Amino acid sequence: MNPYIFQPEAIVLDAGDYPVHQIPKQLLKAVPKVICCDGAALQFIQDGNVPWIIIGDGDSLTTTIKEEYSLVYRHIQEQDTNDQTKAIRYLHQHSINSIAILGATGKREDHTLGNISLLVDYMKEGLDVRMYTDHGVFIPCNGITCWEIPVGTQVSIFSFGAKDLKGYGLQYPLSDFTNWWQGTLNEAIAASITIQGEGYYLLFFKY
Repeated sequence: MNPYIFQPEAIVLDAGDYPVHQIPKQLLKAVPKVICCDGAALQFIQDGNVPWIIIGDGDSLTTTIKEEYSLVYRHIQEQDTNDQTKAIRYLHQHSINSIAILGATGKREDHTLGNISLLVDYMKEGLDVRMYTDHGVFIPCNGITCWEIPVGTQVSIFSFGAKDLKGYGLQYPLSDFTNWWQGTLNEAIAASITIQGEGYYLLFFKY
């Protein structure tokens, strides 16, 4: 499986840094169903696009946008989840389960960490979700996964309670990490790598 090739049914565009790398930019152009978290809608519209859905509590939207896009605006006031999760749940409710998340990092570090940490939760709900940044792609995983990547690709592994973590085709051995930094900056020494563990973990593949 190639971590960079993905054909999602829809995109969630968060209000972090607007994508500038070619891979997330191509996804934005190729996928017609783009659901904007409300803070991302303005940039997306200014870039010449029309949102499929705008979702959130509306605190980052101008009155003009609310009025002009009233037919696709979904106001959700509750504060128990963030706008990213509101968008994910909306898609799930409409039987859209293959999703790419863009614009989730940058600007506020607390939002970045929160957005990334939710990927494993989405996987537990049965969703096929990947998060594309301007530097690489995050993919939540469970059990044994195999990846076809160029030799020398940097790979980071973050444990979400996984046990007996092992890696094949990587420069450094894996263990049952207790802190996120411990699995960072590994590297592929073969064109095919395999990672296995009992439980959930998150992978980051650098472009």
